[in-house]
Amino acid sequence: MGRMTLEQAEGVVRAVVVYDGRLLLIPEADGWGLPSGTPVPAETAPATAARIVYETTGYLVDGTEPLEPGRAARETAVVCQLLSESPSDGGRLTADQLRWAPIAETVGLPLPGTVRAYLQGHTPV
Repeated sequence: MGRMTLEQAEGVVRAVVVYDGRLLLIPEADGWGLPSGTPVPAETAPATAARIVYETTGYLVDGTEPLEPGRAARETAVVCQLLSESPSDGGRLTADQLRWAPIAETVGLPLPGTVRAYLQGHTPV
């Protein structure tokens, strides 16, 4: 059961885009959160993450590292590599609606535990 395979993603996929020590956040109802969405049929979690980021923000990213989800989680977080330093205008949010938050400032956000653990391992000191 513990093997991560690139099969159809389930539930919600959240994109973890870190660039230069900052995390890409989008506005949510109660503050800021990770770009997230649901997969289309037969779509892997990395592919979903890349599509969500592009559709939401216009940034081109490559979904590279699905984080092991918690046992109860109906969601997968995928670490993404930023491919374009400036977004295209294809996203539904404009650049000034997005936030690149220093990782140290994300402590108070309601992030999944797997994402928090990943970020703690990547915080510049």
